[in-house]
Amino acid sequence: MISVERKDGFSLKISRILREATEHKFDIYFFVPGELGLNTKVVPEEEFYHNAIHVQRTYFSDRPYLPLVHSRLARRGELSSEQYRLSLSLYAYQYAIGLEQSCHELRNEKDGTNQTNIEELIALTQDILRRLRRNKPEDPTLRKYYANIDNYLSWFTEQRLLSLVAHLPRSGDYKTVKGLLLEVCDSEYAHRNQQQYNSNYTTEALSRISNKMRLLRRLIEYPVTLKEKTRELGGGEEKALKAGVTAVVMTAMSLAVFEVRETLGSISLLVILTLALLYALREVFKDDLRNTLWRWLRKGRPKWRRQYFDVHSNQVVGRQLEWFDYRKPARLSEEILNARRANISQKEEIIMHYGSHSRMLPIRFLSGYEQTRETLQLDLTLLSKLMEKGSHHVYQLKEGQVSRHAVEKRYLINLVTREIQGQKPPVIQRWKLVMSRSKIVEIEEIIRPGTTKAATETQPSSASTEENRASAEG
Repeated sequence: MISVERKDGFSLKISRILREATEHKFDIYFFVPGELGLNTKVVPEEEFYHNAIHVQRTYFSDRPYLPLVHSRLARRGELSSEQYRLSLSLYAYQYAIGLEQSCHELRNEKDGTNQTNIEELIALTQDILRRLRRNKPEDPTLRKYYANIDNYLSWFTEQRLLSLVAHLPRSGDYKTVKGLLLEVCDSEYAHRNQQQYNSNYTTEALSRISNKMRLLRRLIEYPVTLKEKTRELGGGEEKALKAGVTAVVMTAMSLAVFEVRETLGSISLLVILTLALLYALREVFKDDLRNTLWRWLRKGRPKWRRQYFDVHSNQVVGRQLEWFDYRKPARLSEEILNARRANISQKEEIIMHYGSHSRMLPIRFLSGYEQTRETLQLDLTLLSKLMEKGSHHVYQLKEGQVSRHAVEKRYLINLVTREIQGQKPPVIQRWKLVMSRSKIVEIEEIIRPGTTKAATETQPSSASTEENRASAEG
């Protein structure tokens, strides 16, 4: 299943887990209101692709306690330092992703967050951190790497729990829940001070501690993130087409000049004017013919190819073909139109489509990992610039009094995704994005009739099988 969440500014983060199937097809459709005046001249396809779409893939494992086994093996000298770093980075990265997702869901619960859910989240975070901290490596080099990760996870846990405190509704069990969360935050703050992870100079300014933690997050992500190389397709075809069109046009021009010379005789003012007209027509029709043929030749074909490399072995572990174009409703499949729930407003919408078709090679993955996690960041700043500024006034009658309220103008964008993994049937989901000139206001997933919202698979969770293995290794 696909998860969509709002990030800072106009950014959307779309995440999915690519499982054992080696082929994956993914499509995103943006139904943008026609009143924005969006078209290929206002926002060219290449500009949106390069400036607004950012893809990242990392290794993913559903065995969260395996790195703990590796850490104990490393302590006994049975595992290399590189393998230990990889395992610890993956463990920390999956914990951070799981905690982010869990806090995001708790903040967006419509019925409010109850004390039981908070207690469960706290128990899981403390259990995972406790297991990490009881396996400190003895090697000074590995110990420094461990300290950086422990430092970040402690700070990150505190930040996520504080964000919950700031956004939870002030009703029901709020005071009790707040006390539980703040107790954990105080504990993590004291842990960092006890270990002397950060100097007083760093902790005194929020900007310094934030930048340091951002660098530590990159340290965690680097070993488990696949390197990538993107290449635009069709370069050779475009050159061949340009040469072919030029040859045809120049041949036609040469024949036309020859006919003019034979018809009008010697050089005269009429001959010069006729040749000037022919050359003007050549410049017009050459570009138009070349552009028309190029669009026809590339229609429906991928425009970019992305290759993924293992960061350690530099082996190619996957390839991906990508599309981005503007589409008309007539070119959409029935299942996409049904998910959009066609109505009158749809006829005025501009449809932006991003598609990818990837083939991964799990046999070249790191040992023990057969899955990857794809994170697609979409920056909608280019669309926000087309929206109107300011607000309008709405009048309301209440208890015999008329009041005037300033309302910011907002726009509704529908987002529909379709994912196909291997031979499985397609999974189609839909979200409503409410945007204004200043920010993304709201994101709401629309559950289709007959379907249920899948449980998140990236939450920090216990695994009794792996725990038994870890205990046996200890």
